[in-house]
Amino acid sequence: MTTSNTSTSTTPITPQPSGRRTTAPDPGRGNGRSDSTAADALLWIELLLRQFPELLVELAPSYRSPSALRATPAGSGPAPAGPTRAEREEALRAEQAHGLTPSGSRTSPVRLHISDAVRDITDGVIELDEAVHDRLRMPRPRREQVSGRLLRVAGLLDRAADDVLLEHIRDEARRMARRCTRALGGAEPVVRVGGRCPWCDSVSLRAFPARRAVLCVNPACRCTDPACDCRTDPAHRHAWSEGAWARLAAESGGDLAELTGATADTARREGGR
Repeated sequence: MTTSNTSTSTTPITPQPSGRRTTAPDPGRGNGRSDSTAADALLWIELLLRQFPELLVELAPSYRSPSALRATPAGSGPAPAGPTRAEREEALRAEQAHGLTPSGSRTSPVRLHISDAVRDITDGVIELDEAVHDRLRMPRPRREQVSGRLLRVAGLLDRAADDVLLEHIRDEARRMARRCTRALGGAEPVVRVGGRCPWCDSVSLRAFPARRAVLCVNPACRCTDPACDCRTDPAHRHAWSEGAWARLAAESGGDLAELTGATADTARREGGR
């Protein structure tokens, strides 16, 4: 199995217009679970802030390849340059708001899976921003770009003392960051865990945090469960969900604590790849 090994630099959230920097709540105060959830939510928001602009660049089609050099007749002057990044993003905003598309020939069409991801994430951020303000009994938030809304939500984490609200912010930020990563072609994170597969006895157990599951990646592995598709589908892999991890640890000779830690779907692991 081939996994992506591209690392992403950690970029802190920029200060708010008021001059106040958004940081994770102090782990030393308040409920420990709330602080941990808020810190993880902040990391997912930071990851989404870094990746969403890349998604917009991927969506805006280029008018010609930068590497394709055109022959310019003598005396005709330099060839006109293609649109700048700012012009492409402006054209994208006009298309989203009014259905307008820029004139002129294009060499690459808009990719629908990128367009769908941009729309889904944009709508999700708006809904999250409005839901947080409503839950905190604050006035309806003013209109803002995706990055501005994410920064605003991050700035309210220290006021969201409700565990349910913090978990909702974390889960939504994680869902949108994952959607963004997939649209950009990022690979699903995989973590190797100790022990041997109870079915094929190979050291091929891998944790997939995004699925909250442990799989045997040995292509030749077949289990005896008649309900498992690994018996009939060569592309299917036997999987253990969370409820089966204790039994898996016992049968594989692995460590349940290691299994649980390896399947933790955290932004720190995702951003560090």
